[in-house]
Amino acid sequence: MPIVVRIDVELAKRKMSVGEFAERVGLTPANVAVLKNGRAKAVRFSTLEAMCRVLDCQPGDLLEWVPDEEER
Repeated sequence: MPIVVRIDVELAKRKMSVGEFAERVGLTPANVAVLKNGRAKAVRFSTLEAMCRVLDCQPGDLLEWVPDEEER
């Protein structure tokens, strides 16, 4: 998958648990796991905004585009 989700990196930097993050963002821990593991098909801008607010970061800190092998 060319879009890599870096929520775990930002959580580790802040020593924040998934449970605390989920509660502060307004998601279930299961939905945070779906995002963290790259299984999400979409993210609402309102959810991305809430994640950035809670983590005090930019969207680019949470999402990274990585080219597929065939694109390299």
